[in-house]
Amino acid sequence: MQNLIYLLRHGEIDKPVPRRFLGQTDLPLNDNGIRQALALGEQLKSIEFKQVCCSPLQRAVQTASLVSGRNPDAIEPLAALKEINLGAWEGLTVAEVCARFPGTYEQRGMDLENFRPAEGESFGDLAARCYPALLTLAAKAPGPVLIVAHAGVNRVILSRLQHQPLQRLLEIPQAYCGVNLLLRTSGSLRLVACNLQSTNDNRLETQIKNILSPEVNRYL
Repeated sequence: MQNLIYLLRHGEIDKPVPRRFLGQTDLPLNDNGIRQALALGEQLKSIEFKQVCCSPLQRAVQTASLVSGRNPDAIEPLAALKEINLGAWEGLTVAEVCARFPGTYEQRGMDLENFRPAEGESFGDLAARCYPALLTLAAKAPGPVLIVAHAGVNRVILSRLQHQPLQRLLEIPQAYCGVNLLLRTSGSLRLVACNLQSTNDNRLETQIKNILSPEVNRYL
């Protein structure tokens, strides 16, 4: 049995200047993020998603609704897919973190997997809650599935799928409304494409069909 999981990052949100740590702050899509999600929905309109799931944060719910064409109440929110909990760092700038918690910013950089901000999660903690949820969802999926989550969530999932250390997770590109394709076969789940994006010269449908084998194309 083969099946496809479309794992997306949500659309664009307004980012404060200077940059602040934003994890579970519940921000909506901005106007460009709405346009991105609508455009992606147009690209994927031929796919009959059997299940649509997302993080319960509104930027993910909005994206899932706009891409799938479903009302938010027809989309399954999964708490395990929430972005990383940054605890006491949430909403702070790097300078503010360095001033309030001396040395911790450097500690996090040296050990992304295990370092926890006060009252928050490490990326290892994040992987421990979201990766098993993905595996459970994939095992039960009745057909093509759309999942909308966050950069941090997607990066730890992709790291685990590729057996890469979490210390390198920030090297994995995750653009707003980027598409990661996961293929489930009997007893396994693997990544077949990372961070696909549509351009004027290379539409997403074409990219997907070129990547997937003829046996899998019938699921599109």
